[in-house]
Amino acid sequence: MRALALLACAAALVACGSPSPQASRSVATSAPRFLDYDPHEWTARTPWNYPVHGVDVSKWQGTIDWPQVRASGASFAFIKATEGDDHMDDRFAENWRAAGAAGMPRGAYHFYYFCSSAEDQAAWFIRNVPRERGALPPVLDVEWNHKSKTCPYRPAPAIVRAEMTTFLDILASHYGQRPVVYVPPDFYRENDLGRLQGVTFWLRSVAGHPSEVYPGQPWGFWQYTGTGQVPGIAGQADLNAFAGGQSEWRAWLARHTL
Repeated sequence: MRALALLACAAALVACGSPSPQASRSVATSAPRFLDYDPHEWTARTPWNYPVHGVDVSKWQGTIDWPQVRASGASFAFIKATEGDDHMDDRFAENWRAAGAAGMPRGAYHFYYFCSSAEDQAAWFIRNVPRERGALPPVLDVEWNHKSKTCPYRPAPAIVRAEMTTFLDILASHYGQRPVVYVPPDFYRENDLGRLQGVTFWLRSVAGHPSEVYPGQPWGFWQYTGTGQVPGIAGQADLNAFAGGQSEWRAWLARHTL
């Protein structure tokens, strides 16, 4: 019933249970307000304090209507490309091509596998993701995969950071842009990733502002839900906010597109 109630609001793209008038005034009029199948009750410093929002997708979102996603107000997309040193997302080529045709700024992401080398994984990503003018920087997705049947290995934090740095260096050299790093809270804490230098972080934080979950850590992107509803995407979708306003976003794009 909760999902049906949310769906009833979809046509207007207005969340059930509107924010307070004060919160509403703090949001730019161009900020999209996507629905959520399982919304968190945000209090202060909500995702809608940030006007630039986007999605991240993989094969699990099925066929995506990218013109509709773009028209809904999404400003960027991160698309899964590769995993480990031999796996390719089944829909990467389709999503990459269609999102680009819709005028969506998009970047590709790699899911790291700790049972193969950073060099082999970087080579696999480079083999499959084009160095294309206008693309966003690539993304390194690092997290523990508790469902993996083939790689339960959890290296020591120093090894994790060293492998990440090797991967980031190789991709930066090839694409001409330092990759963004996506990370959830447990992986960030357990591997002391605040020690990494020169990294733009994309932080997962679905029940609190990043400043609460990652104290003192600057960030570029914030994944604030994994149960969002976006026109053009069937079922649930990850939603993300950029750390600045529209002018900062335009400046970031100018500096970071390939």
